Amino acid sequence: MDKLYIIMPAYNEEANVVNVIKDWYPIVEQIGNGSKLVVIDDGSKDSTYKILQDMAKNLPALEPMTKPNSGHGATLLYGYRHAIQAGADYIFQTDSDGQTIPFEFWPFWKLRDSYDMVIGNRRKRQDGLSRIFVTKILKLVLYLSFRVKLADANTPFRLMKASVLKEHIGLIPDNFNLSNVMIAVIYARKKLEVKYLPVTFRKRQGGVNSINMGRIMKIGRQAWRDFKRINQSLGRD
Repeated sequence: MDKLYIIMPAYNEEANVVNVIKDWYPIVEQIGNGSKLVVIDDGSKDSTYKILQDMAKNLPALEPMTKPNSGHGATLLYGYRHAIQAGADYIFQTDSDGQTIPFEFWPFWKLRDSYDMVIGNRRKRQDGLSRIFVTKILKLVLYLSFRVKLADANTPFRLMKASVLKEHIGLIPDNFNLSNVMIAVIYARKKLEVKYLPVTFRKRQGGVNSINMGRIMKIGRQAWRDFKRINQSLGRD
């Protein structure tokens, strides 16, 4: 029987987190077998973690966690390692801003035995032209850095075999901001079995996006340096 851990980072998401949990919780409840919805508060300054604690009193498969703020990518690594240590068979990641749609999860779940990772390819995105532009630039940078062509490397909608992720997660530096991107790169370079499926990507359903263009540029400069170092560790194919 398969055990699923949904990993969901949250930072200042008090406007969204109740509805998002209500949307995603039925999935782990239906799969059962000790499956968990793990929502990780990344040092929020609002009432996000308090809301999570209150909801968990009536939702036994909801596991709220909190930690000092370290950014989206580092929070994902924290959650992935937690899921691996907890004995998850599969790890699914999505975000807590309401941009993804839960019913689109089930085609991914049906393919879980056939691929090492099933990842969403965002079509008809509604999150703004600046984000679409950043994604296109990232795609080019990844090709120049690693010689891999990826449809959508940073999609927060991916299902991974925990055993495979466990083998490769150590290649990603601690506190790396673009950990999902690097996972996609590593899987491509290692020629693992990956399937892209189209997914809907709505605009943020509430609250304020904590990432602006200034932060994106800062993350990008650091990522470029990290890409070079990680590329050396992966070796030339």
